[in-house]
Amino acid sequence: MTTRREFVQKAALGTAGIALGAKSYSRVLGANDKIRVGIVGYSDRFRGSLHPSFMSLAKEMNFEFTAVSDIWRLRREDAARYYKKLGLNLRLARNNEELYSGKDTDAVIISTADFQHALHCKEAVEAGRDAYVEKPFAESMADARAARKAVEATGKIIQIGSQRRSTPNYIAANEYIKSGKFGKIVIVEMTWNVNQPGRWRRPNVVPLLKAADTDWTRYQMNRPKADFDPRKYLEFRLFWPYSSGIPGQWMAHQIDTVHWFTDIPHPRTVAANGGIYQWKDGRSNFDTMTAVMEYVDPKNPDIAFQVVYSSRFTNSAGGTKELYYSNGGMLNLDTNKVTSEGGLQAREAKAMNMQPNLLEPFELPGMKIETAADTGGDPMTTAHMRNWMQCVRDRKKPNADVVAGYNHSIACIMCTAALRTGEKASFDEATQEVLAGGKVFQY
Repeated sequence: MTTRREFVQKAALGTAGIALGAKSYSRVLGANDKIRVGIVGYSDRFRGSLHPSFMSLAKEMNFEFTAVSDIWRLRREDAARYYKKLGLNLRLARNNEELYSGKDTDAVIISTADFQHALHCKEAVEAGRDAYVEKPFAESMADARAARKAVEATGKIIQIGSQRRSTPNYIAANEYIKSGKFGKIVIVEMTWNVNQPGRWRRPNVVPLLKAADTDWTRYQMNRPKADFDPRKYLEFRLFWPYSSGIPGQWMAHQIDTVHWFTDIPHPRTVAANGGIYQWKDGRSNFDTMTAVMEYVDPKNPDIAFQVVYSSRFTNSAGGTKELYYSNGGMLNLDTNKVTSEGGLQAREAKAMNMQPNLLEPFELPGMKIETAADTGGDPMTTAHMRNWMQCVRDRKKPNADVVAGYNHSIACIMCTAALRTGEKASFDEATQEVLAGGKVFQY
């Protein structure tokens, strides 16, 4: 005999199947049901930060890991051994098709290579799964458009890994700027500087990767076909077009705050320069870069400012900084302080028959970024993971939705286009393409 609850569930599943296509899957979740989560990419980022953040919340939020998809046999085996020690027998999938063919996942955490995020997101939502998707969301506009369209068509809950959006000091900064008390932003200065020759390199792991143990063709997805290269697989952040390097890894985090605080979706133009000045190890992505981005509010052209972004692997002086300036002072997201530094002083104002303009100093809630970046269940990622878990349950919009990811992708792709062509980059609103020197930028 079919109960009323079973009938409603079956009817809902049938509707979902029509909406999402034959390959899709969606389970109707009750308020007390356990959410089953698959791991897409048992990567360093996943193991070092996403896993501990998830596990710290799993019991409270009633979530559990049930399966893992990774095309490298050694990582699948590592995952099986590790989770068995925790009392979990995960189903091992050799690829995402195998993962989604099962009925044991309601959502997934995607932490694969940078260029794969958007397409893996598209696969997930079309298979009926919600997803936590690491940033950068996309490294090409074609991938960004395809993934955004799929997310919006399916209505799935997507959290982009821009964890500043779930962090108290950034939330307070956003509220403060939007209140109007800060005044008009005149310039933003951002840096991310380290002195780490091993950053994004895996010299002890690269020799372990053999072509027979993975699926190199599947790994490359829609990138130009190339011969098997374990460095481009495991050290992908060093090689274009598998990653843009600094823009996608670091600028994606920081430039997202500009879009969030101002509601301006992306730069109007970007000029950039960079090079490989220190670490000449065969990489194709720069170890040093500087970009100047012009932002203009499309609703009010009088609101305009520059963002100056610089980053280097070769000297850590300056660390990680996000400094917002107005005519009245500075908002410093390193110290979490608003000060009148640089504001219009009385003497200068009097000379022009103006009033002084000095912000009232105060402190934001404390939580800061370490230069070495978050690497282990840090509070920022944990807060962001909690927001995603809650939204999977209540179906509300997460803090960093697909539009936020789409917009930071535009900025990063514009920066990459300027770096790689030497031309000023712009964005064509009609075609949703990044242009460099008037031509569509493609990898």
